[in-house]
Amino acid sequence: MSMAQIKHIAIRTHDVEKTAAFYKEAFGLEQVGVGQSGIYLTDGHLNIAILNFRAVVEGETMKLGVDHIGFQVDDVDAAVSRIKDLGGKSLNDRHEAAPKDPAQPQSYFEVKCIGPEDQVIDVSNAGWIGAK
Repeated sequence: MSMAQIKHIAIRTHDVEKTAAFYKEAFGLEQVGVGQSGIYLTDGHLNIAILNFRAVVEGETMKLGVDHIGFQVDDVDAAVSRIKDLGGKSLNDRHEAAPKDPAQPQSYFEVKCIGPEDQVIDVSNAGWIGAK
C-alpha cells in the first residue's frame, strides 16, 4: 500500500473573510474556491479550508482552529514582519532550526507566531522532518 498524503487542513473561525485574508497576505496563499461554509486556499500542494464556526452537527465535534500550522518560507524575518503588519505577533525571538538526528528531540520551527483569533503559526526556513 502507498503512503497517504496530507492534502487538506481545516481551520474554524468566527470571521472567515478576515482569517482567509490574513493567510493570503501573510503567506501568499491563493484562493481556489468557496465552500458552503468557508473559503479554500492553497499553496499549490496543500488545501487549507477556512471555515465558519457553526453549530454542531450530530456526531461531529466542533472547535475553533487547529492546534497550530507550520509554514516553510524562504525568508523567516520577512514572513514574521508581514504577520506583524497584519496584526499578528511573534511569541519568541528567532532561533535557528538545524534538523539533526530525527531520533533526538528537537524543534523545527524558528519563530512561533499568533495570527487572527489567536491561531498559532510556526514559521521556519528549515522545514519539518518528513515534509517535502
